[in-house]
Amino acid sequence: MNQAAAPVPPEAPSAMDALVVAIAERQDREAFARLFGYFAPRVKGFLMRRGANAGLAEEIAQETMLSVWRKASHFSPGRGTASTWVFTIARNLAVDRMRRDGPQPEAEMEPAEEAAVESAEAALISVEREQRLRAALATLSPEQGTILRLSFFQDRPHSEVATELGIPLGTVKSRIRLAIARLRLLLDDLS
Repeated sequence: MNQAAAPVPPEAPSAMDALVVAIAERQDREAFARLFGYFAPRVKGFLMRRGANAGLAEEIAQETMLSVWRKASHFSPGRGTASTWVFTIARNLAVDRMRRDGPQPEAEMEPAEEAAVESAEAALISVEREQRLRAALATLSPEQGTILRLSFFQDRPHSEVATELGIPLGTVKSRIRLAIARLRLLLDDLS
């Protein structure tokens, strides 16, 4: 596969979402080239780890990216990330191919390989969630951010946080409650 286009950095799922939206709205070839450069080799690798030979994985990866171009208007950033959407298309195309052509002997996966694929998918989802959480945390006020870091990430009791910051315990609890409510609101909007 030709990877001439600059790949989208993996730490920018919202940038990938924006590229799919650009394809849907303007048939943006540059956006498609960037998505193709990023996803095509990953989809091929994903399919090969699931047992497809290199030729079949390449073919399904190409079909996947063609579907991304054709069906970009069906993508909804509110329902999931571009990454999840693209890999769902790839998986569905692979299943359709398997149903149509029948199982191939080399398509069988060892349980350890299947677990590795599932753990890779889980890791990707975890990274995306962590990135969304970090973005949401960055929107909090400095006071709320400091209190959440001390309370949750350093696992310090509220009374110790209050003493360290020189503020009343009730203020600590109130800021934590407001910060968590804001994070919930932001993360629900991103889901």
